[in-house]
Amino acid sequence: MTPPRTPQIPVVVLAGFLGSGKTTLLNHLLRNRAGTRIGVIVNDFGAIEIDAMTVSGQVGSTVSLGNGCLCCAVDASELDTFLETLTRPSARLDVIVIEASGLAEPQELVRMLLASDNPHILYGGLVEVVDAAEFDATRQRHPELDRHLAVADLVVLNKTDRVEEAERERLRATVSELSGPAAVISAEHGRIDPELLFDPALRPDGAETAGQLSFEDLLHQEECDEHEECEGHGHADHLHAAYKSVDFTADVPMDPRRFMAFLDSRPEGLYRIKGFVDFGAGDRDNTYALHAVGRFLRFVPRPWARGEQRLTQLVMIGAGIDADALTAGLAACRAEPETRPDASDTERAMWGVLRYVPEPAREGDAEAGAEAGMQEAAAEA
Repeated sequence: MTPPRTPQIPVVVLAGFLGSGKTTLLNHLLRNRAGTRIGVIVNDFGAIEIDAMTVSGQVGSTVSLGNGCLCCAVDASELDTFLETLTRPSARLDVIVIEASGLAEPQELVRMLLASDNPHILYGGLVEVVDAAEFDATRQRHPELDRHLAVADLVVLNKTDRVEEAERERLRATVSELSGPAAVISAEHGRIDPELLFDPALRPDGAETAGQLSFEDLLHQEECDEHEECEGHGHADHLHAAYKSVDFTADVPMDPRRFMAFLDSRPEGLYRIKGFVDFGAGDRDNTYALHAVGRFLRFVPRPWARGEQRLTQLVMIGAGIDADALTAGLAACRAEPETRPDASDTERAMWGVLRYVPEPAREGDAEAGAEAGMQEAAAEA
């Protein structure tokens, strides 16, 4: 029997020039984590509002927050060391966020993550935060902003409440042109839905529940009191308007060539794809876990469980995406019985998929890194 695979922890790089609202966004994630344990790596503690949360202990340059999150102050040379610390099972973290400023160029951080031999991490994307009100001035002071946008997986056009609608449209068009296929979402005060970046954690043991209001609950109430649109709705209901989530299920195997062609031509604004793919005759023994964020792509094979229904099940998340077109595109990837190739052609068709399978996984170890996907993402960066 195959031993259960230890889940890898997604590592999100959060970048943006001074004043863009990057730290405000980070604090928003901490306040709206909904039970998710977040590890934060920053170059100093000052900007993170840890004083607003109960600090349960401090060891070296790591602060343990009373809400189950951790915060580390590091420089680039210490990154691997702290990733090792934060990915230990005892930390029980669900996601790690690295604030890029003061550490390195964001694309260098991405390269470091993709080149890391830590088997417990998974690249979670580069998020670039842009100040809508100061965009032109920032671009003039920091021409490298164009380069940062070109390698971003998700762009948050922040502080849109400070510019008129016509200016917002102009900025969005400019940012979209500079960032290429990256998803671009608008935000005010750094408020984005955390589910854009990571999946909410499920705590069946009730470890994250309490009989009284937590500080996080109080912050939710305070923020909703400031926004009339929250009245009568859940705390983050109004955040979902910025993006779409599209589900796709098929009980017919996917044709490997068609499916890879779909992934290679995925539309602008499609930020994340996650789920499992059945390639049928391409590999009758395994289902393939798919993880795509921005330009990064990885497959990890997993043996079918006895009696498991053989399905392709995917979730696609992005901004400005056409749900019907995506669903139709995936439906066209199905391998109909009369068009299924012979065995030798099927093996050749799977080569495109296997390019993005980590070498150790091909040898039976599904826990190790993502070298194939790393090469493409590093080249793009």
